[in-house]
Amino acid sequence: MDTKVALVTGAGKRIGRAVALRLAQDGADVAVHYRSSESEAQAVVAEIERMGRRAVAFGADLQQLHAIRDLFAKVQEKFGRLDVLVNSAAIFRHTKFEETSEQAWDESLDTNLKAVFFCCQGAAPMLRASRGVIVNFADIGGIMGWPGYIPHCVSKAGVIMLTRSLAKELAPEVRVNAIAPGTISMPGDPPEWETDFIRRAPLRRTGTPDDIAGAVSYLAGAAFVTGQVLVVDGGRTL
Repeated sequence: MDTKVALVTGAGKRIGRAVALRLAQDGADVAVHYRSSESEAQAVVAEIERMGRRAVAFGADLQQLHAIRDLFAKVQEKFGRLDVLVNSAAIFRHTKFEETSEQAWDESLDTNLKAVFFCCQGAAPMLRASRGVIVNFADIGGIMGWPGYIPHCVSKAGVIMLTRSLAKELAPEVRVNAIAPGTISMPGDPPEWETDFIRRAPLRRTGTPDDIAGAVSYLAGAAFVTGQVLVVDGGRTL
């Protein structure tokens, strides 16, 4: 990743933060996207700079097409290139089937799927020039389906098909793959989630943000892999 530039959406917190730091450790300069977590994003920038890499934070509401286009124009202006796009920004909302509103549906599909498409579209000219790579974030919910999370699961299933379609559309210049995390334990999650994850995973442990960041790092450098969905779930989907 030396001399390369990566853009990670939703990089201020949680898994996006871990991915941004891992790519910087691998040698990349990093564009750190955030929506409302500016202070957290600036902290990520500072940590990357301490590694001796360059980083800039960019705020953008990815539900707005004009904001996406502005984001990529700024990345082009600040870095002059883009080699890796990681679409990790997402929302995860519980909504009962009978109570799902149009707003809840639109928020999930706009953030988790529509924004991913238009980020890929915005990045494509730079990625074609650099023969770069896209890593999208799906979810095991997009494979298994969960009651109470239908908009989320539909959006993530859409990311899987979008990944496969874009892998053909952008080949041979750009590789496109996806990560489907599951049974990942995050600080602040309810403790009963971790207990349930351990019970369901054959490896009998939860995953960590570093497990996901390592998978992204692999896909960023896997020169003969495209159109694939790498499930990182400790065997949960088995």
